Amino acid sequence: MALDPLILSRLQFAFVISFHIIFPAFTIGLAAWLATVEGLGFATGRAVYRRIFDFWLRIFAVSFGLGVVSGIVMAFQFGTNWSVLAERAGPIQGPLIGYEAFTAFLLEATFFGVMLLGRDRVRPGVYLLACCMVSLGTILSSFWILANNTWMQVPIGHEVIDGRFIPTDWREIVLGPVMLIRWLHMLLAAFLTTAICVAATGAWYVLRDINRAEARVMLTWGLGLAAALIPVQMYLGHLNGLYVYEHQPAKFAAIEARWKDEQPGTEVWLAWPDAARQENLLAIETPGIGSFIATGEWDAPMTGLESFPEEDRPPVVIPFFGFRIMVGMGLVMLAVSWIGTLLRVTGRLETSRWFLWATFLAFPSGFIAVLTGWYTAEVGRQPWVIYGLLRTEDAVTPALTTTDALISLVVFVLVYGMLGGFGVRYIYKLLREGPSGPSGAASGAYGSRRPFARADGPGVTDRR
Repeated sequence: MALDPLILSRLQFAFVISFHIIFPAFTIGLAAWLATVEGLGFATGRAVYRRIFDFWLRIFAVSFGLGVVSGIVMAFQFGTNWSVLAERAGPIQGPLIGYEAFTAFLLEATFFGVMLLGRDRVRPGVYLLACCMVSLGTILSSFWILANNTWMQVPIGHEVIDGRFIPTDWREIVLGPVMLIRWLHMLLAAFLTTAICVAATGAWYVLRDINRAEARVMLTWGLGLAAALIPVQMYLGHLNGLYVYEHQPAKFAAIEARWKDEQPGTEVWLAWPDAARQENLLAIETPGIGSFIATGEWDAPMTGLESFPEEDRPPVVIPFFGFRIMVGMGLVMLAVSWIGTLLRVTGRLETSRWFLWATFLAFPSGFIAVLTGWYTAEVGRQPWVIYGLLRTEDAVTPALTTTDALISLVVFVLVYGMLGGFGVRYIYKLLREGPSGPSGAASGAYGSRRPFARADGPGVTDRR
């Protein structure tokens, strides 16, 4: 594999988005969790919700900052490394990125400061509103990003004029059925990622026998939310599979490692795809059920990679294994959340140490599912940057040299490595200290004018 500007630009974008997506996948759900906890505290006045809120707010602030810093440069890469894409698709992608800035960033920038500094400066109802607006801003951000990416996956609502893609139907671009399905799938992935992280944190505290009141709330809410959302997420995943089957048959064949046309299709559960021989080695498969699993029809035709010109075929190994890892992580979250809910109902949740360890060790499952899901979607789209319309090799900046691309890639790796190392280390420090902090101090009760009043100080009315 030659290190030319094309491959280096692809590596750079893959690295940047892999680093960046970890933080939105966490903060989208965490913002909603903070709004929920603040709402519970506002309604009940229980001090435990205040302590949980102030604890997760610090983690949210660090994660949100890292997400903004790592994500803002991605838009610049369209101009520096992918100028042909920016020129030809700018009439569509430019407004979508602009809409994110004018809606999502506006809400987040306006109300995030209130969340951080306004506890004792605004009324409780206004503070709750600020929390909700920040959550809405993160959700809107995901909406516009997915609208942009979905148009690249399934380009609709446009016409080509002088080689440029000009929008003709914004409603179709922004609110098309494929877009809505993909957005909801990503949104629930973010919620599940946060739910499992919250539950894992609660399990960690129970295992260490600290912060038991806060840990009980985290366990209950984290596992309960995951248990409710994971079946919906799996159904949305099936709907996503249907859109891939209909609109991106080459990607679908790569995900299934299907080399030849079949009717009905064989379901390959696990194998090692051999692209040179165009066959699967050590395959574990079930004949005849692939069509039904994919489409709900027993006799649906399954197109193999042999039906596409070799230059139009995506890589197979990454989509094949990425999809299966994503599904595997979903099953892990399903098992943890449902078993945890059952243990809670039977009153054994906090005494089943084996399950607490399982919950704690499951904390990265959401992140892994998000990353592998994106790898499946993006690598499976190749060799197209805009599916069926613009090849990746034709979208790179013509004047970009190998040296320029290599230097920028190395700089990104070094800077992001430093930022990531700092962020992860600091977040771990906050998680280890817990809601009470290193000195055992905790935030005050609702109604206290001081944002970080001690739990045993004046004004505390509820220590539950």
